[in-house]
Amino acid sequence: MNEHAIDVRGLNKSFGKKHVVKDFSLQVRRGEIYGFLGPNGSGKTTSIRMLCGLLKPDSGSGTCLGYDVVRETAAIKREVGYMTQRFSLWEDLTIRENLDFVARMYGMRGRRKAVAAALEQLGLAARRDQLAGELSGGWKQRLALAACLLHDPKLLLLDEPTAGVDPQARRDFWEEIHQLAASGISVLVSTHYMDEAERCHRLAYIAYGTLLTTGTPDEVLHQVQLSTWAVSGPAAPLALLAPKLHGLAGVAHVTAFGNTLHVTGEDEAALERAIAPFRADREFTWRRAEPTLEDVFIHLMPKANGEPQ
Repeated sequence: MNEHAIDVRGLNKSFGKKHVVKDFSLQVRRGEIYGFLGPNGSGKTTSIRMLCGLLKPDSGSGTCLGYDVVRETAAIKREVGYMTQRFSLWEDLTIRENLDFVARMYGMRGRRKAVAAALEQLGLAARRDQLAGELSGGWKQRLALAACLLHDPKLLLLDEPTAGVDPQARRDFWEEIHQLAASGISVLVSTHYMDEAERCHRLAYIAYGTLLTTGTPDEVLHQVQLSTWAVSGPAAPLALLAPKLHGLAGVAHVTAFGNTLHVTGEDEAALERAIAPFRADREFTWRRAEPTLEDVFIHLMPKANGEPQ
């Protein structure tokens, strides 16, 4: 058996004159949680839809669960669970009715037993008769995940599944995802949250249709050699400091994190020369810092669009 749940190379997709996905290649191992990151409009959803057989790539090749992504899309759909960005079940049906309807669409044998098991697994049994339209974001998320799992998929494709849910629901969701991965299910999950990215086994970052980097979170952090300083102080003076740092030779980015600015650059010596005049101001506290995933991704984005650094 191929060790990869997903193994695609050179996928391209255009809509009219817009080249949405450019030479996309990705390998996801079986039982792995793979984080898929990138800004809105970067091609993440289009890539996911090509992987699960909902869109035909204009060019490229590869397999998903051993099936050809161009010729065997029907087989892929039977073994993949796809959770869309927006809640796509029926709000005027109860939780149990939604799951039963999905099971009927899959033509599942023993669907009542499968629905009952899904209700228990996702903690939905006590709410089985509640209308889906009355659920909070977190409970809708659980229902959507239960619907994805009904037919025992080998691969989950989750498109920004935690958008709009509270922190506790996000935490519970990720605990469930890790349990599923431990049972052998592969997971490709797109997210905007850096704390979620750190929960993944490996990451891919896409911007403007181009895959920029892949690897474990630690590998991604070290693929781009960034020097970073954190400067903290009162909010108002800090807000005035940021534009003074922008554009200085040696300063690549200045990013606000609450009452702290992350000042990053590729050349450590040049960065230190740039910030030296400002470090004498006792209103601010300067310290060396480790770059974050967000620092790395912000640094990579202009390169994908051909912008100067």
